[in-house]
Amino acid sequence: MKKKPLYSPIEMIILIMKYAKLSIKSILEYKFDRVFITIAIFCREMISVVVMFLILTRFVRIKGWEYNQMFFLYSFLFLSYSVFVLFFAGMRDFDNMIYSGEFDRFLTRPLLMYQIVASRIDLSAALGHGIVGIILFVNTAFSVGIVWNAKNIIYYIVILLSGAVIQASIFLFSACFSFWTYKVDNLRNMIFFNARRISGYPLSFYPGIIQKLLMFVVPFAFVNFFPAQYFLRKSEMSSYWNGFFYMTPVVAVIMFLLVYAFWKKGVSRYSSTGTAM
Repeated sequence: MKKKPLYSPIEMIILIMKYAKLSIKSILEYKFDRVFITIAIFCREMISVVVMFLILTRFVRIKGWEYNQMFFLYSFLFLSYSVFVLFFAGMRDFDNMIYSGEFDRFLTRPLLMYQIVASRIDLSAALGHGIVGIILFVNTAFSVGIVWNAKNIIYYIVILLSGAVIQASIFLFSACFSFWTYKVDNLRNMIFFNARRISGYPLSFYPGIIQKLLMFVVPFAFVNFFPAQYFLRKSEMSSYWNGFFYMTPVVAVIMFLLVYAFWKKGVSRYSSTGTAM
């Protein structure tokens, strides 16, 4: 006799909506604080945009890239990160769950990974990064020769969701080392934020070894470079396989499955910090 699933897909969606409602309620208990956090994040991220703008104003083009094309490329990072922290903040903060002992409580619940994913929403970070991304997108997406038909819109939405999963997987990968050593902040910064910073510029700007790292190790190239090239079709794309245009969802699935297997191995070796409240 086939075993009935613990929850149907519809029930899981209802559960995650309830989790989201509770998270938003807790966030809105401190409205003033959250508004200022959002503003601080927005200002922090806009600084990097302004720095890039000041650099680009010195040149009409950099290796064939106009500043509108550069900012269109950059917008993918902000918008996909916004989706990531809105839906997958639990994966981002997983190392803190282990360090604080909060993870112990999740071990008593069904659908462990689902509970981790659904447990948190970072509305402030989502808005802070999302507003920057929207500003960049609105100011560039209609000035770089893109026809926004149904096919391109669907592709864009799929890419943002897939980019969010890729970033969530990278974060969870670094967080998994918390099963063996409780603090992994420096490792996370080295793996994620340094790669993200580099990815603000076209992949073709970098030497071969950096390109390979951003394609096959920390695959930010599939978060923004190849998706942007799908729309821009710049001549330098002749150096890469055209199939990379469509690989972002595949990379997202592969990365999540690999990291999930690593995460399960870590769970099997988990030893509580003894600090759960």
